[in-house]
Amino acid sequence: MERLYFDFDGGRDVPPGAPCIVGVLGSGNLEVLVESTGESGRCAIEVNTASAGFARIWKAVLADFFERHRAGSLRILVNDAGATPATVALRLDQALEAFAKPRKS
Repeated sequence: MERLYFDFDGGRDVPPGAPCIVGVLGSGNLEVLVESTGESGRCAIEVNTASAGFARIWKAVLADFFERHRAGSLRILVNDAGATPATVALRLDQALEAFAKPRKS
């Protein structure tokens, strides 16, 4: 198991919301948890992966995600079970969409 940490600064603050989780932790897939932080403009991402040695690939995929969304004031936790970069990008997009979706009171 490898644990990686990435920080991105200069994002637009996403309105605070309830934590959300998307995906499933299973072979070839991953789950993504998104929650608010009090750190304006910062997106902190932790990756727990069973596939060691791919930090450079993770950095590229996560940097692309941040450049597309510029989401700040977030903490994202990724639990990976061997997902491809395309699956990672899809799950990150889904998680951010679910987090930002207005919730019924």
